[in-house]
Amino acid sequence: MNLPLNAPSKSSLDASPVVELRQYTLKPGRRETLIGIFDSHLIKGQEAADMTIIGQFCNLDRPDMFVWLRGFDGMVARKNALTAFYEGPVWAAWRDAANATMISSDDVLLLKPAWPGAGLDLSGSQRAALPGRERPSRDNHLSDIVVIKIHHLRPGAEADFASRFETDAIPTLAALGARPLAAFVTEHAENSFPRLPVRSGENVFISVTGFDSTDVHARHEAVLASSPEWQALQSGLARPTETLRLSPTSRSLLGR
Repeated sequence: MNLPLNAPSKSSLDASPVVELRQYTLKPGRRETLIGIFDSHLIKGQEAADMTIIGQFCNLDRPDMFVWLRGFDGMVARKNALTAFYEGPVWAAWRDAANATMISSDDVLLLKPAWPGAGLDLSGSQRAALPGRERPSRDNHLSDIVVIKIHHLRPGAEADFASRFETDAIPTLAALGARPLAAFVTEHAENSFPRLPVRSGENVFISVTGFDSTDVHARHEAVLASSPEWQALQSGLARPTETLRLSPTSRSLLGR
């Protein structure tokens, strides 16, 4: 799936510019259980409360990590949507079963598109119908992965980094076989739903890219490391970039 960075539409998340990147640490061997609950029951309930469930993923490098993205129409809309869902019947029915799979669900980054048109355009994307089965864990020769890079910036550096990424990095990434999908920066607004904590004091730039396979991604990374444009972009980071290699579940909109 190739989602252009600069082609926002009514159905793109630029029209609802608040996004959460959520990383859950799960109890050993419980990821498939959570995916089954999430894909079969929790998507519909959240979308009925006016959220967009963008993508759900297995972390290919950490077998007990579940990663997902959801979007909102704004910070007030986020508060209203989360209140409706977490005080509603779907979460009440499945809360205990979902929570029983988790060690921690507090690793959450609150984000917004890095520039106009940088959000995820999901127009034309269709979620697989129920009944759905989660994809099995993938080896290094299977296809269709999403890679999220978390660039940790110094305070106040988001605008400059985003500008340089848009101008310099996107052409480089595309030339090396990546499909640039979206770019986000930290949303610094106060958490509008304190019941669900988010990571405070963060200054991040997040890129989302698609690859045809983990092998293609590995070759891409090897070449990217020697790119002068990429090296220059990485030189001023506050700490090393985090890379999440993600396999979408069967009902993920992103990466299918």
